[in-house]
Amino acid sequence: MSTETSQQTQLHGGRLVARRLKAHGVTKLFTLSGGHLFSIYDGCREEGIDLVDTRHESAAAFAAEGWAKVTRTPGVAALTAGPGVTNGVSAMGSAQANNSPIVVLGGRAPQLRWGAGSLQEIDHLPFVAPLVKSARTAMATAEIPGLVDEAFATAMTPPFGPTFVDFPLDYVFMEGEDAGSEGGGLPDPAAAAGADGDAIERAAALLAAAERPVVMAGTNLYWGHGERALLELCEALRIPVFLNGLARGSVPADHELAFARARSTGLKGADVALVIGVPMDFRLGFGAAFGEQTTLLSLDVAEPVREHPREVAETLVGGLPLSLAALASAAGRPAGSIAAARDSWVEQLRGVEKEKRAAEREQLEDRSAPLHPLAVYHGLASVLDRNAVIVGDGGDFVSYAGRVIDSFEPGCWLDPGPFGCLGTGPGYALAAKLAHPDRQVVLLLGDGAFGFSGMEFDTLVRHGVNVVAVMGNNGIWALEHHPMKFLYGYSVAAELRPETRYDQVVGALGGVGELVRDVDELVPALERAFAADRPALVNVLTDPEVAYPRSANLA
Repeated sequence: MSTETSQQTQLHGGRLVARRLKAHGVTKLFTLSGGHLFSIYDGCREEGIDLVDTRHESAAAFAAEGWAKVTRTPGVAALTAGPGVTNGVSAMGSAQANNSPIVVLGGRAPQLRWGAGSLQEIDHLPFVAPLVKSARTAMATAEIPGLVDEAFATAMTPPFGPTFVDFPLDYVFMEGEDAGSEGGGLPDPAAAAGADGDAIERAAALLAAAERPVVMAGTNLYWGHGERALLELCEALRIPVFLNGLARGSVPADHELAFARARSTGLKGADVALVIGVPMDFRLGFGAAFGEQTTLLSLDVAEPVREHPREVAETLVGGLPLSLAALASAAGRPAGSIAAARDSWVEQLRGVEKEKRAAEREQLEDRSAPLHPLAVYHGLASVLDRNAVIVGDGGDFVSYAGRVIDSFEPGCWLDPGPFGCLGTGPGYALAAKLAHPDRQVVLLLGDGAFGFSGMEFDTLVRHGVNVVAVMGNNGIWALEHHPMKFLYGYSVAAELRPETRYDQVVGALGGVGELVRDVDELVPALERAFAADRPALVNVLTDPEVAYPRSANLA
């Protein structure tokens, strides 16, 4: 390997990569070993960047996304040429759907022999490009620093998202001039200019006159650092708040204006809805989640990727802290009949919220064996810290969690998002625990999801990352099994082996395994798992006949 010259200006390409990573604040590089990446590894060792190696490239890329989700800074993965990059494609698609700022570094066959049939030779850009904001190949060693800087800046420019740069083997091993290690100067979402002033005034006038306003906020609220400004707006204007995606916890679940179970009543009954950082996709019924007479206001960090599926009175685009503060100032505090109407509206929604929570009590306290999923979460809630990071990786089992697990801080709920990619969980959890070693990190797993990346428990063990996983093991792909039976009277390709001992698999990989068959075993098993000095899996046998209530799987 080449090193610096006496003038300290010439470095090999991998070191040039690492120096720019360090300049952008990167401390962890998620990867799976491949020869095309050796010089980057050497550079990271020299620059003090930790190499966190996984058992599959998808997990490395999902870990990069998990790092972005819990830190709001770019996560970085390095994937070797050919199958290394193709194995990371689903994670890039997930990051695109979640607006997650990640930078994926690819190895690439040598350019000087391009077309001759080198090992793992394939042009990544044509199939990666649709999934990322930018896809570039370094065509000279001298281009490397600039392309890395460009990838970071693009990932952090609204709308946030993934970027890709690959490095031909010959160029990344050759020497080039060092660009230095000065800071990257990335865009600051919290300081971005607010939305157009006239549009703010028009939207504020609608909010000021509303008697039954609501806020529906999603993932881009979190990426845009808008949670404090949102809380201030809602407290000043007395507006109920509903949250999904990474926005969960932006208003603490126990705040008087935070609602979850009353969402249908709130969105359907609102006269004005401020929709922040979330598209009106299938999660909002393509706009039908709101009442037919509801006036919609949209606020986001960037122009919508798709047209709104229904009429929107005002589309506001800009930095969220300044835009929300301007809306609050322009709308003013409610007074008189408007204030009375809003108090009544909040009281109405709180009544619905309490009623629906009370209706869940029977299932939460269900003592059946196999366990009801809600009984699992009732037990889990008793041992969770307020700032625990919850990672969801599954279908029906995680759907139940989304309904009843409360979040009190932003960045504490990580699910696959609208791309719906299973296998995200171990990578997300790995990154979350590395970023927050003093917090509980709990991975909620379906038994089907375990099959995608269960070997990553070896990764957790090797790196001493003590995640606690809780599995709902019902022996089926429940999200498909029950709808097929409803449609056709039978289910195919949706059955797994019942009572599989996934806990023993984790034990064999060096972790701790617990099997839970009835409710009385649950909390003691969870307590032992949290007290263990190793990654743990609590394998809970859940009832296969319990199906999460939903109108459809597909939309």
